[in-house]
Amino acid sequence: MPSVLPVGLPVPDDGALPPASVAAVRAASATGEPRTFSLYVHVPFCTVRCGYCDFNTYTAESFGPGAGRGDYVDSALAELDFAAGVLERSRVPARPLHTVFVGGGTPTLLPAEHLVRILAHARERFGLAEGAEVTTEANPDTLTPEYVAELAAGGFTRLSVGMQSAVPHVLATLERTHAPENVPAAVAAARASGMEVSLDLIYGTPGESLADWRTTLEAAIAMAPDHVSAYSLIVEEGTRFGAQVARGEVADVDPDDQADKYLLADELLSAAGYRWYEVSNWAHDPAGAGVHRARHNVAYWEDQDWWGVGPGAHSHVAGTRFWNAKHPAAYAQRLATGVTPAVGREMPDDEARRLERIMLAARTVEGLDLSEVRGSLEPEALRRRVAALIGEGLVEGPAALRGRIVPTLEGRLRNDRIVRDLAGF
Repeated sequence: MPSVLPVGLPVPDDGALPPASVAAVRAASATGEPRTFSLYVHVPFCTVRCGYCDFNTYTAESFGPGAGRGDYVDSALAELDFAAGVLERSRVPARPLHTVFVGGGTPTLLPAEHLVRILAHARERFGLAEGAEVTTEANPDTLTPEYVAELAAGGFTRLSVGMQSAVPHVLATLERTHAPENVPAAVAAARASGMEVSLDLIYGTPGESLADWRTTLEAAIAMAPDHVSAYSLIVEEGTRFGAQVARGEVADVDPDDQADKYLLADELLSAAGYRWYEVSNWAHDPAGAGVHRARHNVAYWEDQDWWGVGPGAHSHVAGTRFWNAKHPAAYAQRLATGVTPAVGREMPDDEARRLERIMLAARTVEGLDLSEVRGSLEPEALRRRVAALIGEGLVEGPAALRGRIVPTLEGRLRNDRIVRDLAGF
């Protein structure tokens, strides 16, 4: 969740959805194939703001009434009530929550009781689908076996642990403060409580050797998580890390180095029974049954519906995207006065949605249906571009002949090229 909000259209104080959005939800429900509905909860608090982070996070414990760690839960519950009211007044067909994801920031800086209260209120307001995936992100230093057990008893099914690296000097460069030995302790606590486990890794940090990255991958695999996300470090403008790179104090990331590390990740994870299903994500799935994928993220990639709770959180309901006030104090104040926390919204047109669909689907193992590309290019131009992508080894030939664009390993490394070609750029 980037810290800079987009410019959008104003949102009415009551948060009412545009009639066209409501009609789209009703139409989907009438076909018997309703869109799924998920919940994202953004907890914006951290003890330290990492130099590379561009998310909407804050290290202060409080910004006044309703805008601190201690009473964040009350604001989150108030927005859940507000969201339920908006959907009810708009006569949007009721849908139980398909997934719930609590992210940040560091959600586990809050007492486990608060996270459980938020989940319980969401269940009360919307219901949970059978087998719903319920995840929280976690800093390993904030977890104890008792904390994790309380989450599991309260309905959380999945723990996403911010490991990033197993090498101390890499963690220091990233300004991550957790002790590496606390990661396996967190994984063990989750396993003991019956929760699934995902590990988040970052590669390409300046000063990280290929051997360092191998150490991290081997340490992660040794913990036998259900899921691994591995993201290349991106130096964002406006971050402390970005300023250090601009001043020459820290070396910029090296694309060739990042490519080598991605290839190593895919090699080691594949050998250990993990299957890639999105460019940066692998699920433990030796039998190829599609298990252990992060269903919440899949809902994003499939353009399903979700409501985002919290400062700066983004929502998407049937074609309308809207986002909340960024600062915790402004967010809490709007809710306290009974108006929507959303401060802007947009309704992308068909061309924008087509481009977004190309960008997301072309990153997945299911791939992109070529029928979704038509409209960007004339049929003959599209045929030539697809043939060129096959010829360069960027997309799978047999899949393309069946009408789907699925990136090869090389295509995952050069995914931007696939997107540009299919979008007609």
